[in-house]
Amino acid sequence: MDQVLSQQEIDRLLNAMSSGEIDQETVEEENEQSKIKNYDFRRPTKLSKEYINTLHMIFEDFSKMGSNAMSTLLRTNVNFQLAAIEQISYDEFIHSIPKFTLLGLLQSKPLNGIQIIEMNPQLCMLLVELLCGGMEIHQQQGVLDEQLEKKTFTDIEIAVLEEVMSQLTTSFKNSWKDIVELSTVMEGMDTNPQLLQNMSPNEPVVLVTFTVKIFKVQTFINICIPYVFFEGIIDKLSFRNWFDSNQTSNQEDSEELQRSLNSVQLELEVLLGEAQMNLSDFLHLAPGDVVKLDRKITDPLDTFIEGKPFYRVIPGKKNDQLAIELIDKLEGDQEENE
Repeated sequence: MDQVLSQQEIDRLLNAMSSGEIDQETVEEENEQSKIKNYDFRRPTKLSKEYINTLHMIFEDFSKMGSNAMSTLLRTNVNFQLAAIEQISYDEFIHSIPKFTLLGLLQSKPLNGIQIIEMNPQLCMLLVELLCGGMEIHQQQGVLDEQLEKKTFTDIEIAVLEEVMSQLTTSFKNSWKDIVELSTVMEGMDTNPQLLQNMSPNEPVVLVTFTVKIFKVQTFINICIPYVFFEGIIDKLSFRNWFDSNQTSNQEDSEELQRSLNSVQLELEVLLGEAQMNLSDFLHLAPGDVVKLDRKITDPLDTFIEGKPFYRVIPGKKNDQLAIELIDKLEGDQEENE
């Protein structure tokens, strides 16, 4: 940062220039020379615009995955939005965040460097409160307590926030799946960015900022990624390699998708029929009574999946257990649902 001169120093400088003690042209030449910095174009320390556009797509995916993961964890709607991607120095990142904040340190093999997820203490305390059952005040206020003077987290708060960081770590890993398979683990958490020694102050980093909206509360989450992280995958960040039309579909991905879908639980119901009766008759029902339904025992039954009709079936038994046999689809209803 440039030094700020006092009024007396400015007056002495102007007097020296007017008396000829300081040559203005010499000062300008020295300033021009000080602005010149060595730069190795064979090893650039900044990503090109094309690569930044690719990162936008990657972290758009992260924002969607993070929204889903946090919404499931908090049992309320959480909205992540990618706000900005900047290329700055590590020192600038450290000075742009609070002196007391929550930092999640990630290691992603086989790539190098430590990635940092930063959440301010106000957001952290909001997450702790929501995970512990409180939400009414935030639904009404829609603001964070900016005057919160918190110097440290308790062990219970750290344990709760560790689960939040774990969800974001998984989202970070999955967002890179189309580029490279990462084995991302959380190395630890810290609260004082001034004491982190994992990067040099002048090391270039990519700072990704997300806006996070919970109820009416809006705040930020930052991800700091060192440039060495990208050195091994620079060629893969190109649009030409990522969207190669000649690439064949990956059979393993298709099988993995099918396995994931097979584990999804669905509620299946079979409607035997309907009947109408008076409330007094219903209250006097006893074991052994027969209720007459509105369809014959030979008629096929309707099957509902998640409350929507999909198949006609015939009831029966298999291995001494009740079972149904699918005979045809309810085409009209199914087309409407699709």
